[in-house]
Amino acid sequence: MQTRKPFVAGQFYPGQNDSCIDEINECLDARTLSGALPETIVAGIVPHAGWTFSGSLAAMVFSAIKQQHEKVHTFVIFGAAHGYFGQSPALYDRGSWMTPIGEVAIDEELADAVLSAGPAVSDADAHRAEHSIEVQVPFMQYLFPGAKLLPILVPPREQAVALGTSVGNVINKDEHKKIVCIGSTDLTHYGPRYGFTPMGVNTNALKWADSVNDQKFIDLALKLEPEDLLADAAENCNACGPGAAAAAIAAAKQLGKTEGLLLAHTNSNEIMLHKMGTTSADSVGYAAIVF
Repeated sequence: MQTRKPFVAGQFYPGQNDSCIDEINECLDARTLSGALPETIVAGIVPHAGWTFSGSLAAMVFSAIKQQHEKVHTFVIFGAAHGYFGQSPALYDRGSWMTPIGEVAIDEELADAVLSAGPAVSDADAHRAEHSIEVQVPFMQYLFPGAKLLPILVPPREQAVALGTSVGNVINKDEHKKIVCIGSTDLTHYGPRYGFTPMGVNTNALKWADSVNDQKFIDLALKLEPEDLLADAAENCNACGPGAAAAAIAAAKQLGKTEGLLLAHTNSNEIMLHKMGTTSADSVGYAAIVF
């Protein structure tokens, strides 16, 4: 049986069991869920930077799901494809994943159904060095012990929407499982480090990245417009995983959702100022959304 070993444990998040659990609890305690949540949650969007920067937002999404659903059988996690350049979404369909918390089983039955429905292909090797899904799995393991995983890397192509719709159809046919879809993406990567400075290099430019460019992505996500979100991300560079987000949104739409709920939106500069008392010429946006 194939088992994916952790690739960024000890870098993006703690590499030891106890310290991993301690930081998960810190992330869960860092932000409070306020206001009414959807009665049922079928999908979410989470960021995937190191936990120091975006862990609290990812934790909000998993915490909101836990608040509404004590048990989730499987999480379908759509990941940004940072180093995978295949044409089709790449699904890890057999075996298990390891994290510092332990082993989580792949939902092989669901994997077969998704592969049969298309357009994903089986490609475990594509997942070996990708962090966008891995950094979510410990939150899932901690809050939902026994839940299974279905990891899918999603390139930023039109197939992302077809994939999400297809996964939504598969979920609709399974009345006996609670299955939740998660799309993993960070938002605008602004500054000299990222080679993206259309508004210059200054404080106002960073404000634009946060309040204008990120907001375009957020608005399209909340309105469940995955096709427009993909196009806007290609034009305005406001997401590194637009395919993953579009797939999650398309799945939510297929599962009957008509709007999303923004739980939080911040950026790495705000986090640095709060935690380290300093700022940078570069910034990355993060959003936590549920559907």
